[in-house]
Amino acid sequence: MGFDRYMEMALYTPALGYYARNADMLSATGQSGDFVTAPELSPLLGWALARQVAQALTATGTREVWEFGAGSGALAVQLLRTLDELGTTVVRYTIVDLSPALRQRQQATLAAYADRVRWVDALPNTLRGVIVGNEVLDAMPVRLLARCNGQWQERGVGLDANGAGFAWADRPTLLRPPIPIDGGHDYLTEVHPQAQAWVRTVGERLEAGALFLIDYGFPQSEYYHPQRSTGTVACHRAQRVDFDPLQDVGDKDLSAHVDFSGIAEAATDVGLELLGYCSQAHFLLNCGAAQWLERCDRAARIRAQTLLWEHEMGELFKVIGCTQGPAWEAMGFAQGDRTGML
Repeated sequence: MGFDRYMEMALYTPALGYYARNADMLSATGQSGDFVTAPELSPLLGWALARQVAQALTATGTREVWEFGAGSGALAVQLLRTLDELGTTVVRYTIVDLSPALRQRQQATLAAYADRVRWVDALPNTLRGVIVGNEVLDAMPVRLLARCNGQWQERGVGLDANGAGFAWADRPTLLRPPIPIDGGHDYLTEVHPQAQAWVRTVGERLEAGALFLIDYGFPQSEYYHPQRSTGTVACHRAQRVDFDPLQDVGDKDLSAHVDFSGIAEAATDVGLELLGYCSQAHFLLNCGAAQWLERCDRAARIRAQTLLWEHEMGELFKVIGCTQGPAWEAMGFAQGDRTGML
C-alpha cells in the first residue's frame, strides 16, 4: 500500500490508531507523554494568537472560531480566555477532531466554556469564522518518493519476507516532487496531496473569515533542497524521536514537515488571499509577545522563550494566514513576512 494509506491507518484506525485511542500523548512538562506542543509549554501562543483572531473576526465580520486538531484543549482555553479579556464576542467555538480519546480530554478541559464550545466530526458544506490549527498539517498523511540510481519510485509498505512484519516496497511512478531536485544522488522526500486537498476544501467552503495555521516546515526551495536527502518523516514516543515508522505501529506518533509553498498554492487556487507567512517568533512578537513577557514571572518567561528562540520552536515553526475576500493587514505578519519565499 502507499505510505499515505499506511500513515492514515497507523494514526486514525478506530480503536487501534495512535490518535484514535491515545489521550495522554501530550505533556505539559516534557517529563511524560510522547511530545509537547506550544500551548502546553506556555499560554503565550494562545494569548498572541487570540489577538490576531480578534482582529480577523472584526476584519471579516464574523463571530465564530473553528479549531482543527485541538489536542488537549489548552489552546482553546487560552484563546477563549484572552478573547473574553479583549471584549471580543465569540458566539460559538467549534472543534473538529478525529480522536474520541482526545475529545473527552478536551471536554474536561473546556468545561467552563461548555455554553459556547461544540464538537463536530466533519466540516459543514459552508462555514463562516476564523479557523485555527496548531500542528494539524504535519499529521496529515504524505506520499513518499525515492530516487534510487537516478529513477523515481513511490515508496510504500508491504510485508517482509517472513510475512510477519512490515517492509519498504518501491514501485514505478510518474509522480514527482513539485520542483526539480538537482543532482543524481539517492534522495527520499514527501509530497502532500492530503494537506493541500484539505486546505482547498476549507477554502471552498469558507464563505467569510480567515485561516491561520501553525506548524513546522519550510518553503519548497528549502523543503526540496538537494542536501535534504533523507526526508522528514519522524516518529515521537516518550519524548524521543525515531525514524522507523514500520515499527510499533499505533504506539507512536507519525508526522512530516509541512511544504508551506504547496499550502499557499492550494489556498490561492480556491480564491483565498494570503495575509502573510512568517516564523512563529516573528508572529508572536508582532502580536505583542514582549508586552506579555513583561507581565510574567521569571519561570513563565523561561518557558515562553522556547516558543521564540531560533534554535527551539521560534524558527522551525511557521505561521501562514489567508482570508476569504480582500486581503487586510494582519498584525501577525507586520514584520518579518516571508510570503515572497513561498
